[in-house]
Amino acid sequence: MPVSLISSHLCESILRSNLANFLCVCPLSFLQRITEYMEHTYLINKACLLSDSIERMQAVAAFAVSAVASQWDRTGKPFNPLLGETYELTREDQGYRLISEQVSHHPPVSAFHAESLVGDFVFHGSIYPKLKFWGKSVEAEPKGTITLELLKHGEVYTWTNPFCCVHNVILGKLWIEQYGTVEILNHSTGDKCVLNFKPCGMFGKELHRVEGYIQDKSKKKLCVIYGKWTECMWSVDPQTYESNKKAEKKADSKKQKSPEPEGVDGDDADNMPEVLETVAVIPGSTLLWRISSRPQHSAQMYNFTNFAMSLNELEPGMQATLAPTDCRLRPDIRAMENGDMDQASREKARLEEKQRSARNDRSKDEEEWSTRWFQSGTNTYTSSQDWLYKGGYFDRKYSDLPDIY
Repeated sequence: MPVSLISSHLCESILRSNLANFLCVCPLSFLQRITEYMEHTYLINKACLLSDSIERMQAVAAFAVSAVASQWDRTGKPFNPLLGETYELTREDQGYRLISEQVSHHPPVSAFHAESLVGDFVFHGSIYPKLKFWGKSVEAEPKGTITLELLKHGEVYTWTNPFCCVHNVILGKLWIEQYGTVEILNHSTGDKCVLNFKPCGMFGKELHRVEGYIQDKSKKKLCVIYGKWTECMWSVDPQTYESNKKAEKKADSKKQKSPEPEGVDGDDADNMPEVLETVAVIPGSTLLWRISSRPQHSAQMYNFTNFAMSLNELEPGMQATLAPTDCRLRPDIRAMENGDMDQASREKARLEEKQRSARNDRSKDEEEWSTRWFQSGTNTYTSSQDWLYKGGYFDRKYSDLPDIY
């Protein structure tokens, strides 16, 4: 049972007061963090080229898993976006462009829209994680729907992300765990992929493991997917998978039970089990995705991936075309990236006070905040509330944007 369950507002206050023991802030906005979903866009491009719907589902499932892979060992908390803040990214080498906007402050909601430069796909969603404080850990519940449209195949896939938990926010070494069930539905064919992100458990045997299956609309299992969200994902036919599992259980029954690792159930900290085993590949399996190596100096750069390291780059001439609300231009983030922590702290306080003052002025004038690039609406495929891109951002008409920095 939890030690306590308190509101996300109070939770954040507690966490901010103990930054030495909690998540160090990293020089990225949360809008840039969700842009990291696009790190493995090649899997979407691969799905667009595949002629078989089940193979496309496998590629989409691999993409859904890869979207959370960059979080491994990333305990740095991104900056909370200011209301009206935006972030854009165009990657001609991977054939897409993306725009995101902070569309709500209470509750905090970030909306994003990515589209293929050649008309192959549209990928969009809105994210509003709900935080829960459980004494030793903080859990983020993944509110919000992710939608992927493969336009040339006339297919639409939707899913939600797994739960994310940061352990030892008060004492001990921070570590991250992903768990929960992710269901990816192909609304066009009725095929479904069910992925179980397993909690590590008492002895840590299931740490990072993901197992699931793809079934057709008649609920017939067509293939099994397995692996680790920190390593790789594989696909194999159900019969081979079950035969392998039976052989494993038979072998395990002959072994003596291992003693409980020290510290796993301690009172002071939730120690992360040692990760000793890589994914045991079942003969006949097909590799769907493998994580890319991080740069050698990643540990000194907030454990960023190569992709994450590029998200704050301001290339020559870029500032002239960026919206003035783009988080590359945030003075507190820029100061932190330049190593001036005192200036970053002062700028962060100034921006937060400016945001409060603007909110109070709107309240006095009974003026409602108006989003610029997204509008509240209904997701056509799930019938749930969503934030949908209105278009027009890349026309570069920024005259009516708010002064948030």
